[in-house]
Amino acid sequence: MRQLLTLVLLLCFAAAGAQTPAKPADRVPHHFFVLANFRTEGGAVLPQARVGYGTYGHLNAKRDNAILLPSHYMADHHGYEWLIGPGQALDTAKLFLVTTELFGNGHSSSPSNTPEPFHGPRFPVMTIRDNVAAVHELLTKELKITHLRAIIGFSMGTQQAFQWAVSYPTFADRIVGTSGTAKNYPHGVVRLEGQIAALTADATFNNGDYTAPPKKGLEAFGTVWTGWLFSQEWWRKELWRTYSPPGTTFEQVLNGFRTDFIPGADANDLILQMRTWERHDVGTTPGFGGDVEKALRSIKVPILYMPSETDLYFPVGDARYEAAFIPGVTLLPIPSLWGHTAGAASNPADAKFLNDNISKFLAGK
Repeated sequence: MRQLLTLVLLLCFAAAGAQTPAKPADRVPHHFFVLANFRTEGGAVLPQARVGYGTYGHLNAKRDNAILLPSHYMADHHGYEWLIGPGQALDTAKLFLVTTELFGNGHSSSPSNTPEPFHGPRFPVMTIRDNVAAVHELLTKELKITHLRAIIGFSMGTQQAFQWAVSYPTFADRIVGTSGTAKNYPHGVVRLEGQIAALTADATFNNGDYTAPPKKGLEAFGTVWTGWLFSQEWWRKELWRTYSPPGTTFEQVLNGFRTDFIPGADANDLILQMRTWERHDVGTTPGFGGDVEKALRSIKVPILYMPSETDLYFPVGDARYEAAFIPGVTLLPIPSLWGHTAGAASNPADAKFLNDNISKFLAGK
């Protein structure tokens, strides 16, 4: 049971579905970039906004071998190791990789680690554009990188990748997005609000000013989230047995998801990133008047768009709708029963499909 949770949950979310542990040489230290008086889109000003990040490989003399990997929901800077290493799409012998962490993950500035007047439920809602703007500062001012070979994102990382393509249309040569969209549509808002409602219904939550983790609320949140994580057929075929010890029962699997979904996560942090997720819309970028189609038409670089055919978070139909407006897009659905997690290589077949096709795309094939 623990093996299932570790490989499917922690790796899909905290380490993006890595199939084998990264080699020790690939383990990277945790860095922080601090922005003074960071103004959010909503008008709040954080005296110090911290962005967690890591780097793999070495920046060459021309400073033109960098690729950005923006993090997904509650992930840390190890969130893309399923793509990194010899024989994978991203070889650190040739590339310099920057892996960044979203506000609210518990390491970057978050409700749980920011002092008053922004502690806990008083932390401002951060948008995807807030995150992209902060990382733009990190790249250009801290790392002295003014151009990227590519931006590759999974889930909320894909939301960021699309925002980069609209806000900074020539900053990267290519964009890759897996299991994510350029806008979170109303059905996605309904899903996220259901998960927030489940978490906050626990009286211990106390409007976010809890003195102990709202355990019942966190368990309800995990259960609701799990219902959307994989495809219905994944459950019918009991593919959870892939990583389970012999004899594991469905009841044990469900209880594991309920009680240990994202171990150690703070409730306010979870909610903050859900608010970031649900509000994303490239159409609301200044200059586009809320028109997502206009924003998508403005994209200037090639995009490899890889939705999962069975994703319940970001349905493939939404991706097909968006792709119709993107010049130079390659829409390549992932043929998988693993739902949302297919976009993070949660099983060997999807890992091969992703690495093979991303490698070809980056090579211009």
